[in-house]
Amino acid sequence: MTEGGFEREPVALDARITSDGSTAWPVEAGRYRLVVARACPWAHRSVIVRRLLGLDPAISMGIAGPLHDERSWRFHLDPDCKDPVLGIEYLGEAYRAADPDFDAGVTVPAMVEVSSGKVATNGFQQLTLDFSTQWTAHHRPGAPDLYPQAHRDEIDEVIASFYEDVNNGVYKCGFASTQEAYEKAYGELFGRLDALSERLADRRYLVGDTITEADIRLWVTLVRFDAAYHGHFKCNRQKLAEMPVLWAYARDLFQTPGFGDTTDFVQIKQHYYGVHHTINPSGVVPLGPDVRPWLDPHGREALGGRPFGDGTPPGEPVEGERVPSIS
Repeated sequence: MTEGGFEREPVALDARITSDGSTAWPVEAGRYRLVVARACPWAHRSVIVRRLLGLDPAISMGIAGPLHDERSWRFHLDPDCKDPVLGIEYLGEAYRAADPDFDAGVTVPAMVEVSSGKVATNGFQQLTLDFSTQWTAHHRPGAPDLYPQAHRDEIDEVIASFYEDVNNGVYKCGFASTQEAYEKAYGELFGRLDALSERLADRRYLVGDTITEADIRLWVTLVRFDAAYHGHFKCNRQKLAEMPVLWAYARDLFQTPGFGDTTDFVQIKQHYYGVHHTINPSGVVPLGPDVRPWLDPHGREALGGRPFGDGTPPGEPVEGERVPSIS
């Protein structure tokens, strides 16, 4: 690794929740609570997949606020600053319930067993794939196939192509502590975004003609780009709004049920600008950018494609999970 480069720590509780009883954590409706934060892209993709597949009756959702400290993500937006189901103030309490000696990173998303209050898994890379493949008995009628068998190899390959350079790449830029590390990450980030622009110039989605896991994983980074990464993380060759193909692609998905209606730009900015004190010591949160252009026509329908394949759009967000709308 280049000196001064950012390296993401591996998750510590990466067990899987499976349908066949092959792991310690079986699929069971009502047993787990998905803890997320609106600000976090890794958590956001689990929110999107849960909503598209209609898993909300089977998996409840707790939402940590955008601010946290050394004690971990905190439920500071809930009454009495406690999650109403788990009864905890800090997510770290659920990690220590699973392992009293836990001293690694407390991350979202995390699946917490409601009865014991223990984190079952924070394996963010596998979690959404398991929502698609292990929780099928609890999918809603008309749930889309986000990880179709015929395209899995290509989906995995595409995801792998942009994970380090884009999903993780924005963090490599933002947390680089040397000029050399920053410039290396910056070049890799925009080189990959240019390649993705070429790929998406004549196709509506990354793989096949429907929305897949690959689109969800790329999009959660794109939707935060101008609000946080362009300025806060110094990813400033161009704004997303100045990259025509990716900007249209991102707007197309934003206007698709499950994407824009799970996005909270206010909490995104509150988190990035309010928590990373080494980058933004003042904690001042910018008022911009104007988010209304996310609703502008995108023209991507001309490329064809069927957003949900043979499935249907999800219904309205459930009460208590709505985000502020753009007006």
